[in-house]
Amino acid sequence: MTRRTSRRSGFTLLEVMLVLAILVVMGSSVTYYFVGAQQKANTRQAISQISMLEDMLTAYHMDVGSYPSTSQGLAALRTSPPELANTNIWQGPYAAKEIPPDPWRNPYQYELAAADQYMIWSWGPDQQNGTEDDIRNTQ
Repeated sequence: MTRRTSRRSGFTLLEVMLVLAILVVMGSSVTYYFVGAQQKANTRQAISQISMLEDMLTAYHMDVGSYPSTSQGLAALRTSPPELANTNIWQGPYAAKEIPPDPWRNPYQYELAAADQYMIWSWGPDQQNGTEDDIRNTQ
């Protein structure tokens, strides 16, 4: 009679822990890459939306002869400002839909700096005004 040695089948705890450690490292790498890619996509989207707002403001300026005041803001692209002396010169709405929020769900900021110079900006990823990650128009 031959003696059989019984051999256990399955995985040891060490093997399972090693596989889990590898999966955690891989998952962390993918998450880190995804967050970075999402951040870049949001920044590109904000730049694109600011550019579209600039085009709308140019059309507004061509009709009205000036840019909206800071108090009128970007809402002047959707509804005629009541402060206009001649309401017939406003040929809007210049924005087909409501002005969208930035990719971080905050409203775009608008300020008329001078008669022919304005600023549009997003607070950016940190959602704080006046920090270095704010996304601004180039004008």
